Amino acid sequence: MITPKNRQALSKAMAICSTSEKCIFDIQKKLDAWEISPANAQEIIEQLIEEKFIDEERFTRYYVRDKFRFNKWGKQKLTYMLKGKRIPEKIIKKELAAINLDEYNNMLLKLIQEKACKVKFKNEFDKKSKLIRFAQGRGFEYDAINKAISLIE
Repeated sequence: MITPKNRQALSKAMAICSTSEKCIFDIQKKLDAWEISPANAQEIIEQLIEEKFIDEERFTRYYVRDKFRFNKWGKQKLTYMLKGKRIPEKIIKKELAAINLDEYNNMLLKLIQEKACKVKFKNEFDKKSKLIRFAQGRGFEYDAINKAISLIE
C-alpha cells in the first residue's frame, strides 16, 4: 500500500536515479536511512526496476567503464567493489569481459611506467616489489603486472 511517506520516498528515489546510475543496494541504503519498512522498500525498488530507473546491468556497465577509465582500477578491484554493492557475479563477469584487453594492458603499463619514475628504491628487487604492490592496490592481476614490469625493464 502506497502511503504519502512511501510516495515521497519513491519520488526522491526516482530523482536520485534520474541524475546518476544507481544499483539496488544504493537505493536500499537510502530507503533504510529514510526509515522505510523493508516491505515498502521492496515495493518501491520493484517499481523503480519496472520503470527502468534501476537496471543492474546498465549500472555495472557504467561503473566498470568509469572506474576503469578515470580511477584506473583493475579487474580485481572492480570485482571487489561491485560485490560490495551486491551485484550478481554473472553481471560482473559479463561487464569485465567487455573491457578491451589491449586498453587494459596499456593502462597498466602506463601506470607502472609513471610510478617507476617516482618511486624511491634501494635495488631492483625493492623497485619491483614496490611496483607490484602499487599495481595490486589498483586491482590489477599479478600475471598482468609481471608482464608489464618485464616490458619496462
